Amino acid sequence: MNAPTPASATNDIAAYVRGVCAAARAAAAPLGRASSAAKDRCLALLAQGLREQRDAILAANAADVERARAGGLDSAALDRLALSAKSVEAMALGVDQIARLPDPIGAISEVRPMPSGIQVGRMRVPLGVIGIIYESRPNVTVDAAALCLKSGNATVLRGGSEAIESNRVLARIVGDALAAAALPRTAVQLIDTTDRAAVGHLITLPEYIDVIVPRGGRSLIERLMRESRVPMIKHLDGICHVYVDADADLDMALRIADNAKTQRYGTCNTMETLLVAAPIAPAFLPAVARLYAAKGVELRCCPETLTLLQAAGIPGLRPATEADWGTEYLAPILSIRTVPGLDEAIEHINAHGSRHTDAIVTNHHGRAMRFLREVDSASVMINASTRFADGFEYGLGAEIGISNDKLHARGPVGLEGLTSLKYVVFGNGEVRGG
Repeated sequence: MNAPTPASATNDIAAYVRGVCAAARAAAAPLGRASSAAKDRCLALLAQGLREQRDAILAANAADVERARAGGLDSAALDRLALSAKSVEAMALGVDQIARLPDPIGAISEVRPMPSGIQVGRMRVPLGVIGIIYESRPNVTVDAAALCLKSGNATVLRGGSEAIESNRVLARIVGDALAAAALPRTAVQLIDTTDRAAVGHLITLPEYIDVIVPRGGRSLIERLMRESRVPMIKHLDGICHVYVDADADLDMALRIADNAKTQRYGTCNTMETLLVAAPIAPAFLPAVARLYAAKGVELRCCPETLTLLQAAGIPGLRPATEADWGTEYLAPILSIRTVPGLDEAIEHINAHGSRHTDAIVTNHHGRAMRFLREVDSASVMINASTRFADGFEYGLGAEIGISNDKLHARGPVGLEGLTSLKYVVFGNGEVRGG
């Protein structure tokens, strides 16, 4: 099937989006039955294309960044939009890693004999057609395409208007790889319009789209939660915590607290609240606050933390409000609270967090295990930065998103999260008696 007419050639956005989605639905069956070899060949060609066309990708991205900056896009969004030679290579490496992963499709597991003589198992199958709606990050175009291809799913991509030139080039490279591997080019399609009405149409086509995966800010997710007629895999906020326990190695805690906040400010796995056990607060808080002050991080502190840091001569402090504990800053701003101990830290995280990613720094095994069990988040860590909550770092090759829902998929969503299971039964003429 030929690709639908680009939106620039028609005034009917609804018909255009419906045509794209119908083409994706038609491509889903041949992609779902494609061999592992064909899919891996496509991924190898995609990685090769990214490397060979790096300059074209960066030129398109530079145009996007220049236009976005002139339009007043904020610094966090500009950071997510910008690509570099290093990030293009990271995309290619992610595709390479996905190609090396076992193909989940068709795998049969949990086969067990039943008293009737039949054997019952489960087979992993694609979800079908996945719609991805995302803002700023052009790398999502490649990550999503590669993961959907490997998991046998057709996909419809709707990136942000600020990244349209980058996404066009990347989508063309994906399409060329599909065609060269003799797979349907319409298995991965970009909604080639910046018209915001396209999103509204995409999320109301359950006859073509099986799942929506949104990646963007709160306003986008809230809109989709209100309007979508298609099930979603999503997270709303990334309000991540690091709790420094009374038995923490303070040098380790400094490294983790620094990395979790300042390695990148604009990501959903960046720490937004630091919790510190009261017994080690006098030793730890001034040291970590000086580190943040040197990097220009604004600190919003509970009364106990504020008093301690003011006595230590730390400048630029602000008292935290109740709203700060539930705010995803995506900026060089950090909330800090001193807590009596583990119970209060867990209570704070479960009350104010977004069930995304939370970490404890401690050498106390019992407290670490309690933290793992009792913190109700998609990723829970011991002695590691929250910045590791990422599909690539988890060995998934890449991620299509992070889910803090509890049904179907939770945490970074890689290949397995883009599949479902169906029951399969093996018999030898058995019939069911009365």
